[in-house]
Amino acid sequence: MNQAITLAMTGASGAIYGLRLLQCIVKARRPVYLLVSAPGKVVASMECDVNLGGSSEEVARHLSQRYDAEPGQIQVFGRDQWSAPIASGSSAPQAMVICPCTSSTLSAVAGGSSNNLLERAADVVIKEKRRLVLVLREMPLSVIHIENMLKLARLGVTIMPACPGFYHAPETIQDLVDFVVARILDHLEIEHHLVERWGAE
Repeated sequence: MNQAITLAMTGASGAIYGLRLLQCIVKARRPVYLLVSAPGKVVASMECDVNLGGSSEEVARHLSQRYDAEPGQIQVFGRDQWSAPIASGSSAPQAMVICPCTSSTLSAVAGGSSNNLLERAADVVIKEKRRLVLVLREMPLSVIHIENMLKLARLGVTIMPACPGFYHAPETIQDLVDFVVARILDHLEIEHHLVERWGAE
């Protein structure tokens, strides 16, 4: 399998984006380091009826079965699991996506807080000059949010709000979700066929 991708899901509305992204990354046979905040678990249960409670091993087992992952392809880490490889620059992943990303997480990453593994992993990706994508799910945006996004964008972070397009004539919620996930996969350089490309026959 290819290099691992870190996927973090926080408590913003839009857990469906993160779960669909996870499914697509697994399908592409990429290893996944998964982080889910406590609010993120609540939102996944409320919005998608997906239970991400229990130990990290139990969550990994459940998601591996759900998405037909290969053994060990999905590794789940807790917020204080500082022994995880993503806590060190010597083992930085090729890319990290926070999807969905709360404004609180945006603020913590912009400030370099590193108060938990999710924030530390993002800090590592930035300092090692790897790819970091933040899929924000917030509106309206305050000046604080915009300033934090600008600060990170200037550091090379990709700011990608969950704003689906409509030129592909979506008919279902899944079509709208796939539009956003497709753009994320493009930035991760993962091949997909979720939506037709602009101008394609």
